[in-house]
Amino acid sequence: MDSQQWRATITAAQSGDRQALDELVAGWLPLVYNIVGRALNGHADVDDVVQETMLRAVDNLGSLRDPDSFRSWLVAIAMRQIRDRARRRTPDRLEEAAASDFAELTVLRLQLEGQRREVAEAARWLDDEDRQLLSLWWLEVAGELTRRELAAAVGITRQHAAVRVQRMKERLETSRGIVRALDGACPDLRELTGRWNGRPDSVWRKRLARHIRGCGYCGDTHETVVPAERLLVGIALVPLPVGFTLSLAFGGKTAVAAGSAGWSAKLLGALTKPAVVMTAGATIVAGGAYVATQPPDAPPPRAAVSPTAAATSEPPPSATPSPTPTPTPSPSATKKADLYGTVVDAVDRAPDPNARPAALPRRPESGITSTGGPKAVMQHRGDNVTLSGRGYVLVRWQISPHARPGPVVMPTWTGLKGKLFHVASGGSRRMDDPLPGAPNGYATGMGGPDIGYAVLPPGTQQMWQNEYFYVDGTVTLTQNERGCDYGLAVSPTGWEAVDKDVNEGPAQGAIRYGLVRDTGTDSAPVPQYVTRSTPADPATVPQRSRV
Repeated sequence: MDSQQWRATITAAQSGDRQALDELVAGWLPLVYNIVGRALNGHADVDDVVQETMLRAVDNLGSLRDPDSFRSWLVAIAMRQIRDRARRRTPDRLEEAAASDFAELTVLRLQLEGQRREVAEAARWLDDEDRQLLSLWWLEVAGELTRRELAAAVGITRQHAAVRVQRMKERLETSRGIVRALDGACPDLRELTGRWNGRPDSVWRKRLARHIRGCGYCGDTHETVVPAERLLVGIALVPLPVGFTLSLAFGGKTAVAAGSAGWSAKLLGALTKPAVVMTAGATIVAGGAYVATQPPDAPPPRAAVSPTAAATSEPPPSATPSPTPTPTPSPSATKKADLYGTVVDAVDRAPDPNARPAALPRRPESGITSTGGPKAVMQHRGDNVTLSGRGYVLVRWQISPHARPGPVVMPTWTGLKGKLFHVASGGSRRMDDPLPGAPNGYATGMGGPDIGYAVLPPGTQQMWQNEYFYVDGTVTLTQNERGCDYGLAVSPTGWEAVDKDVNEGPAQGAIRYGLVRDTGTDSAPVPQYVTRSTPADPATVPQRSRV
């Protein structure tokens, strides 16, 4: 949309045109998300700051006199919210972990390589003030902002902005050198970083920079270092994460805004009508919730390897975890009344390929709504989807050890309200089953001798290609990829589909029949990594199956 069209859209939104407001939010939310995400490096407060920025912009749009200044006005609001958030931080929150490292999101979602990846990862080493400026300068060189808008957002003159940007670029180049050195094999650097906790900060930036300046190994650059501004030209915005939700009509501010006269009252009145408007991969729904159903221009899902012929042999010892005895549930005398589910925190033995599954109990279904839409493909750490209602959900595993083998940081279920059961496993194979036609006859969905294996945390059950769960309430599933590369495809389903999947066995050319876990009662198993709390880092949820 060109500047003339945006001017017309902004003017219409100021007059209370709901469709124009929809276009305005959909069009400018990614810019705000990138500024805030990069300035805070994916901190847990990013969503709150983005929401507060958009809420203030929506509430004060009527006061904007010149539609041509909308972008600089919106960016200035975002920077004020970022600075306000910095002032509000309490000492006990200073070390709070990032919800999703924005540097890594940038690398993965924009598929950056080489020196472009180096620039993105160097942002971790900047101080807060430099990172805030980088969030604007990055967009300036990418063609999303002008220098005038950058200066206005920071609240300084263009001349002063030039000085500030130059100083920030110098520290960014120093940080790029650190990223490059840490990727190297300097033995002296390994010894120096033996005392480092792995968290970038200004003290270690200076310490590592001193080492690099005096080290012939680390200081010897084997390729021409391209200036950062040339690397960033034309790089797209990082897309919104799956399940990103922006509420424009909730909270105490809604009552104040809706109670005032003029444009805000008309707008918020329109937003609370029971209607749905689809736009640009996002939705404004009843109550004013803006939900990104999928990231724009998301890379295609990584393909999982599918079996092509029948196979009944068990995986070799090198690919199959050693079975352990099934644990005994805790004595009933110690069970609290509000607990349900059984303990499944142990490696389970693969059933015989020809063993027919037990009958699948039929639970009530009223339907599941998902913030990820009919099918959410979660490929990167921090991607999440919230499921609500009563019914069945399919979680399909896509492990890619050929891209990056190693330990698997399991997905987690958080913020559970109600009950959640692990009812069945299907997809015609366990992920450690040997793949027909694989080299040496024993490569599996978990990897092979030529590429390495995906390794589960100790005591974790082996997942199947398709895992089925029953939700009665609300819960959020988060992809926590850190080691081995994997993806999850999450979609609401029904009892018939689950029953059909687990009963399609070797006769249909699959490796094995499925497995029914549901007992039909509250004693059915629940997922291993589940909690009713909402931790800042979902990957820290302990493996505990009794909720």
